[in-house]
Amino acid sequence: MRVSPRPPFLPVSRSVNRVWRAGLALVLAACATLLAPAVQAQSRSIVLASTTSTEQSGLFAYLLPRFRATTGIEVRVVAVGTGQALDLGRRGDADVVLVHDRPAEDRFLAEGHATRRLDVMYNDFILVGPAADPARAGSAGTVMEAFRRIRQGEHAFVSRGDRSGTHAAELRLWELAGIDIQQARGAWYRDTGTGMGPALNIAAAMDAYLLADRGTWIAFRNRQGLRIVLEGDARLKNRYGVMLVNPARHAHVKAVDGQQFIDWLCGAAGQRAIADYRIEGEQLFFPEAAR
Repeated sequence: MRVSPRPPFLPVSRSVNRVWRAGLALVLAACATLLAPAVQAQSRSIVLASTTSTEQSGLFAYLLPRFRATTGIEVRVVAVGTGQALDLGRRGDADVVLVHDRPAEDRFLAEGHATRRLDVMYNDFILVGPAADPARAGSAGTVMEAFRRIRQGEHAFVSRGDRSGTHAAELRLWELAGIDIQQARGAWYRDTGTGMGPALNIAAAMDAYLLADRGTWIAFRNRQGLRIVLEGDARLKNRYGVMLVNPARHAHVKAVDGQQFIDWLCGAAGQRAIADYRIEGEQLFFPEAAR
């Protein structure tokens, strides 16, 4: 019986295969090592609970890409009313909150949901309404008197009704005007439960009065017959504050990246970006972080 000789190249082929596999493993390991920082950087993100006014005014679309370009951190915004934004912080569903209702912010701090609040920026509230101004709100002199005239004539008024900072400011103004709006409300008072943009749309459709933040008003294009009827009252100043959700309450809070966002926002670069944001040359927000 003829026995075929063992192929002389077989041992060499197995050896090459082993070397090739070992080399491939080393290459893959090296690639994984090189790619790990990039993957980690891409995955860095925080959740920011904030107001519809900062979102719908276009401010975040302007600010956040600049922050990400500097730090590699993506900011995912949940835009709701201030009350809802603070509730997200209370539940640990956000890392940072940026809102505009100082009494509610102070309660949030007192409850231990944050340890520090920082001023970021301000703009102001304005009273918008029909161009004809049937309530003569524009000549009222103060926002409280304007509210009294609207109530007295039962002129159409649209309220956010959504526990937002704007809604809270509106309720305070009714109280300062000596009006219990819960008792006085009727068909003339439309409680919408919506954000600033939709509320403006409803007011435009109804030819109604509405308390709005100036930033969203400037960005708003569907004004129809609405105009600013009263502005400049000192009680209409609208301050925004930022807070890191307390990681002692919620261990999963991204405290390092969240604080980096706050430091940037309140630092020179963030404050300059806030001041630079304009629509058709008009400044929407004014930086106010402590120097």
